[in-house]
Amino acid sequence: MPLSDYIVTIGLEVHCQIKTHTKMFCGCRTSFGDEPNSNICPTCLGLPGALPVLNEFAIERTILSGMLLDCKTPPTVVWDRKNYFYPDMPKDYQITQMDLPLCLGGEVPLYAHNYPKDAQKNIQNPGKKVDLTRIHLEEDVAKSTHQAKNTLIDFNRAGTPLMEIVSEPDIDSAEETFAYLKSLQQILIAGGISDADMEKGQMRCDVNISLRKTKSEPLGTKIELKNMNSTSAVRRAIHYETERQATALDNGELLTQSTWRWDEDLGETQEMRGKEDAHDYRYFPDPDLLPVDTAAYIEKVRSLVPELPHEKFARFQSDLGLTEYDASVITSDVHLCAYFESAEAGAKTPGKKVANWIINNLLGLLNEKSLEISAAPVTPEKLAEILNLIESGTISNSQAKELFGALWEAPEKDPALLAKELGFEPADTGAIAGLIDEVIAANPEKVAEIQGGNEKLLNFLTGQVMKASRGKANPKMVTDGLRAKLL
Repeated sequence: MPLSDYIVTIGLEVHCQIKTHTKMFCGCRTSFGDEPNSNICPTCLGLPGALPVLNEFAIERTILSGMLLDCKTPPTVVWDRKNYFYPDMPKDYQITQMDLPLCLGGEVPLYAHNYPKDAQKNIQNPGKKVDLTRIHLEEDVAKSTHQAKNTLIDFNRAGTPLMEIVSEPDIDSAEETFAYLKSLQQILIAGGISDADMEKGQMRCDVNISLRKTKSEPLGTKIELKNMNSTSAVRRAIHYETERQATALDNGELLTQSTWRWDEDLGETQEMRGKEDAHDYRYFPDPDLLPVDTAAYIEKVRSLVPELPHEKFARFQSDLGLTEYDASVITSDVHLCAYFESAEAGAKTPGKKVANWIINNLLGLLNEKSLEISAAPVTPEKLAEILNLIESGTISNSQAKELFGALWEAPEKDPALLAKELGFEPADTGAIAGLIDEVIAANPEKVAEIQGGNEKLLNFLTGQVMKASRGKANPKMVTDGLRAKLL
């Protein structure tokens, strides 16, 4: 049977580091790129006699994450020990949550612009929201670097506050998985929960995949792809693994619940070990940590819930006149969105024009120079000043583009003064009126057509006036002047 004859079911376990200064159960600093094993203490090393102390900020941020994703928080939560032997956890257990986690239920909306580019024209379930099971808080493990005959362990990461966001088996394809990860990442960044940078290990995921022939059948055998750290790699791995499972089932092979890894170089999944069930971890309440009442935390973070990307997406269209495409581009990055909102607040021109300038000019230069929006030399306030110079008729659109380029190289300068340095003085109103009269007199046939109903030719006459003014006239004012005289 081809893969299309099988129903693919996917569930995700996303591990996301919370943006905190210290670890979950000790005062060691959290960081990325420091000298290995430089941020450690007896507690995060699991030495005998060391006791954990809760990081309340991490608890608050986990509850806030639940609010962003429409989860519910129980009135009391507890901490459990998940027991296993592995070199990345020297005390042989991980402090986590099992029966009473910080967040239950919830959902992740799949933003259309977060699907892979080649899949955006054929989204199978537009507007879909993936149901969540839970979000629990735990400590991260150490980083293992496997070599040919040994393994290096860096405990700097061990003990970092780590949320595990568990979805229901509610995802149908690699493309939905891609959109889920991107949308979740975008929401967590917007809420200030995490930078969620997969390349830095701040966000990783385990992908659970099973195949069955009909919806009436129970879910097929679950195969887990472990520790995926790239959305594009996740997509490739799912495509490969679903084809592998379909081929195995067609050949009559019996799949067993197991954990696999994705080999990026070979482009294939490889089996690691049999998959454990919950009872294999022998969960029990951690005797060193008391249950936590959540009411005070809930009240404290309720006011911190920001306007979410999909809410901004809707508002930018309804209130500011952006197109669906413009709004999707602007809201796709929290820093770009903040830039737009600052520029729009200071501009006297409609929001649509502000968005056009950012998308067509600012992003173009950023891409050309391989810069992030945070590194843009032209501030949103100065972009607003440029747009206001256009709106007032001081400079034309073409002059504004030249001014923008000059300001990029000299961002400390005032836009209005720089425009004068470039010779962009507005043309005299009386002189422009005279040029309009000259162009009308020189084009009687065009004038007759315009007065006969072909108003598109106003653009031709506007161009003639602009040429005569050497680009100093304001195109809108010229067109309005021509319209007043001819219609």
